[in-house]
Order: sequence, then structure tokens, then C-alpha cells
Amino acid sequence: MRLYLTVAAGGFRRHATYRVATVAGTFTNTVFGFIVAYTYTALWDERPQLGGYDLSQAVTYVWLGQALLMTCAMLGGGFEDELMERIRNGDIAVDLYRPADLQLWWLAGDLGRALFHLLGRGIVPMVIGSLAFDLAMPGSPLVWVAFLVAVALGVVVSFALRYLVALSAFWLMDGAGVAQISFLAGTFFSGLTLPLTLFPGALGEIARALPWSSLLQIPADVFLGRHTGWDLVGAYAFQACWAAGLLTAGRLLQTVATRRVVVQGG
Repeated sequence: MRLYLTVAAGGFRRHATYRVATVAGTFTNTVFGFIVAYTYTALWDERPQLGGYDLSQAVTYVWLGQALLMTCAMLGGGFEDELMERIRNGDIAVDLYRPADLQLWWLAGDLGRALFHLLGRGIVPMVIGSLAFDLAMPGSPLVWVAFLVAVALGVVVSFALRYLVALSAFWLMDGAGVAQISFLAGTFFSGLTLPLTLFPGALGEIARALPWSSLLQIPADVFLGRHTGWDLVGAYAFQACWAAGLLTAGRLLQTVATRRVVVQGG
């Protein structure tokens, strides 16, 4: 356990070294937050209860999306690019010789990355958004705790999805195409483009049942108080089941891939 805590701390420190990039990213998130928030304002002026949100909740949803964009890596760009490169150039063999589990090693590093982005690129946009708009901020500390639990589960689901994408490089050698598909799915089905409650009929049911909804839609609804009591337990169970299922799939695929490396390497 100490090893993985060290790896997570290393992931946090690694991303903390890119201060200029962090400032630039925070500025970008804030600018896009204003653009999307004013777009939502115009939309909700026409439909005041669209998707079951009032205007304040809708605008809050926008700023939560900007705060969690990098935390949950909805657009990708986390460890997966590095892992695919290590698979392509053969350095993955060194990783497999380490006295550590490959999946847990990358998960620990990604958790450190997510924590840094939550603090480094999540807080400032939310604070600025709260100064410019009337946001629906939770009044109870318990809601904040429940929100952070949902975010943590969302990060694990995000990792598990991106780990599967990265492992595809064992067979494709260049997983850029798979990564692009995953990026598009994450943008659309996480609720980043529009809240999934706005999706009509069967499309909405399918979108809310897919794992990407764990990245933004569920944490945002927890923050807005739409999941309470047993409904909150159900939301956590949904995220946890997707996390467990995807991590298990990644473990199985890793086992097959490891055998492939052994066969190719003699």
C-alpha cells in the first residue's frame, strides 16, 4: 500500500510542476465556463425548467463541468498516452518486471493526477463562477462529502475506461483511433455537452446507463441535491459497479496482453 501511496504522491507532484500550463488551463476553463453559462442562461430563459433544472442549477452544472473536466479526464489526455507509447516502444516490458501490479501502479498515479487537477483547476473556476452567477451551492457539509465521494468514484471509472483504451495498443500498436472514439464518447455521454437529463426517450435512458455518466452527470446531481437517501446509495452503486466491471475487464485484458508480450519476447 505504501508503494501505491508513493506513486499517487508522485503523480500529484509531477502535474504540480507544470505551473504555467495549470494557470493557462484554469484560464481556459473559466473562459469556456462563461461562454457556456451565458448560452445556458439564454436557453433556460426560454425553458425555465429544462431537464428538471432551474436556471441556477443549470449554471451550476456548467461550472461543475469545467471543474471536473480535467479531474475526471473527460477529454482524455491522462496516463493513457504515455502507456500507449511505452507499449509501442517496448518499455512496457520493464514495467512488467517491476515488483508492482501494472494496473494498480497506473491507477495510483492517475489518482494523484486527479487530485491535483481538482485542487489546481477545479476550485478557481467554481469560485469565479460563484462570483459572477447565482450558483446553487450546497448548504450542508454532508452534501460536499457526498459529492467528493461521487467524484472519486467517477475518477476510478474514468481510469478504467482509459486503461482499456491504452491496452488496445498491444494489438493495434497505435491506439490513437480508439482514444479518439473514447474522447468523443466521453464528451457526449458524460453530460459535458448537455446534461443527460435533456436527452430524449431511449437515447436518454441509454446515455444515463453508460459508464461515462459517472464522470459528470452523477457527481453534478449529487452536488445539486438530486440524489439523497437511498437514491444516493443507488447512484454510488451504479458508479461502483461500472468501476468494478471495467477494472475487471482491464485486468483480464492485461493478462492476455502480458502473455502476448511473453510470446513475442520469447
